[in-house]
Amino acid sequence: MTDHHTYGTSTHTASELVRLVSDCLGLVFTERDSDYPGVYHLASSLNGRIEIQPNAIPGDDGDDLYAPEHPATQVLLLTTTPAPNPALQTRLGSIEGLIHLNHETA
Repeated sequence: MTDHHTYGTSTHTASELVRLVSDCLGLVFTERDSDYPGVYHLASSLNGRIEIQPNAIPGDDGDDLYAPEHPATQVLLLTTTPAPNPALQTRLGSIEGLIHLNHETA
């Protein structure tokens, strides 16, 4: 089973959120650049991965969003863990301005 959570914020920039999550969880993020998500930040460990990226899909029109149901959300935080991790969810929930948007289990 894989557990996925999506969080969002319109309060923090991606760089600010990277700093806040790093401080909260003790993780080190690396900046990556991809044609699909654009510039994003990734932290991986044996317990899963956390990705911080803009909600806007890079491209010419600038109107497309990864989370169109949350148009005010400027930055997304995506977690993927091999099993539910309530402690991670609680710690992320303690970050002011970060809102839980979605949960999926595969």
